[in-house]
Amino acid sequence: MDSRMSSLVHHFADLHPDDVSTRDVASQLEESDSPRTDLAIEAHELATRNSSPSGVEVSTEDFEGGIHVSRVHVRTEKGAKAIGKKKGRYVTFEVPGLRRRDPDLQQSVAERFGKEIEDFLNLGPDSSVLVVGLGNSSVTPDSLGPSVVKQLFVTRHLFRYMPEVLNEGCRTVSAVSPGVLGVTGIETGEIVQGIVEHVKPDAVIAVDALAARALNRVNTTIQIADTGIQPGSGVGNRRKALDKETLGVPCFAIGVPTVVEAATIANDSIELVLAQLKQAVPDNAATKIFDHFSPTEKWQMIRELLEPIGDNLMVTPKEIDEFIDDIARVVAKGLNFALHPGLSLDDVDVFTH
Repeated sequence: MDSRMSSLVHHFADLHPDDVSTRDVASQLEESDSPRTDLAIEAHELATRNSSPSGVEVSTEDFEGGIHVSRVHVRTEKGAKAIGKKKGRYVTFEVPGLRRRDPDLQQSVAERFGKEIEDFLNLGPDSSVLVVGLGNSSVTPDSLGPSVVKQLFVTRHLFRYMPEVLNEGCRTVSAVSPGVLGVTGIETGEIVQGIVEHVKPDAVIAVDALAARALNRVNTTIQIADTGIQPGSGVGNRRKALDKETLGVPCFAIGVPTVVEAATIANDSIELVLAQLKQAVPDNAATKIFDHFSPTEKWQMIRELLEPIGDNLMVTPKEIDEFIDDIARVVAKGLNFALHPGLSLDDVDVFTH
């Protein structure tokens, strides 16, 4: 057992509930540690438990079908440091109904998502776009990017060799799935940089699987950001960033959380047990002790128990195969709709294969 965790356990054993000092115990934990999340809305929620950080603006909007949209705008470096996200805009779609595999709802989400992406990109009629599908196509929870790329209406070759077959309102779109370092031996950032230098797109859109803090956001959420992305960040394996600084052109990111840490699931389960215990047995010793700790401090203790024995796994729901198929189609439809304004939704259905 980790030495810090062992000292905490012994400290708990000697405590009377009324003698607990939060700082005595919590000071033995790393304050910078927090549940892993790639979602700006979750990072903001974690940061605002004690106070609202300055330099961050948040607004929400609800649409028919249970589509909840949150917009987080990190305006200052102070705000970026407070929530641990780069300066920029983040839009999060939360749609619990996506788990029901409702085709009508998926169509509504694709349309709303496409409109949001179109506003985000703000492209000219002759702009060209490169879409990068990040991830490993052989690992289902990490295969979102390649799955989306397969369903895009790519047109760069058509503009060059068969321009007469294209409708007015189509843009130059190219796409690539560069694979992962362990398979290619090449950093994803290096591959994408090389392609950007040759193809010279006006913008890059990176699509990747993410990690969430809340279990209820896995398989129900889509995030758009104008800050770029770090491949592998969802599983704690950060690679070279893909952003405007590294690529020389605006880089947008689309991500869907497909995994959550085992420590998070264990923490949420224990929180439910403590809540039930508190209701059934008011003023019991266990809840009196744990009431002195913040949610992050409880999570830190659970993580430190799991990690030394290799049990802080990245967990994905058992329906992940079906979900990746569904959400990849939703994202691809939205992108096809946004990138080719000359296409109607009916056209998009035909071209999203």
